[in-house]
Amino acid sequence: MIDRSVFENKTAAYYTLGCKLNFAETSALGRQLTQAGITRARKGQRADICIINTCSVTELADKKGRQAIRKIIRQHPGAFVVVIGCYAQLKPEEIAAIEGVDLILGSEQKHDVLKYLTDLEKKDKSKIVVSETKRIKTFAPSLSADDRTRYFLKVQDGCNYFCTYCTIPFARGRSRNAPIAQLVRQAEEAAGEGGKEIVLTGVNIGDFGRTTNESFFDLLKALDEVEGIERFR
Repeated sequence: MIDRSVFENKTAAYYTLGCKLNFAETSALGRQLTQAGITRARKGQRADICIINTCSVTELADKKGRQAIRKIIRQHPGAFVVVIGCYAQLKPEEIAAIEGVDLILGSEQKHDVLKYLTDLEKKDKSKIVVSETKRIKTFAPSLSADDRTRYFLKVQDGCNYFCTYCTIPFARGRSRNAPIAQLVRQAEEAAGEGGKEIVLTGVNIGDFGRTTNESFFDLLKALDEVEGIERFR
């Protein structure tokens, strides 16, 4: 049981680097924290907690990630800083070397961020909680709004191909997806909020269905029945 009293009167700021999948996941985490009683910080307001979702597709992405983390720490002095995302999974020690970072969560842990926020006191050393790639198995549903009518829906995560040049399987684990029924419920939620367009996101959407014995075509047919959504991309 999480003691939510520690979140009383706390604010959080969210930062996302990289792909639309990261944006969808950050949005889902933001909803979690809001439901726990943490208020989203206004633009320009110093936050008590900073969640930074990183990318790591190239060395340049890593460099930009470090620069962004340092800049955010300067903008929010004294904030409890949490770094998640692909860079956090692949190179947590590099991030831990940045002064001001408090918590680094891997791809399996990031969706349970509340569990790791029970103590918001800053320490002298960063805490790293990162699982081995083979233990990344959770599929966390994620839905985010780009504007008033367009939403991004995460339908698939991970990759099984392990191409020589690509770090994604090591950063996100093997291919997995949510059941169609669950994704339809999320699409209905978007429609209920006024959504008109949904962009389907994932690492390799063509692999949809590997973990549920369903097909991408079946998903599209089911989503097409959702009233109120005019377009899927």
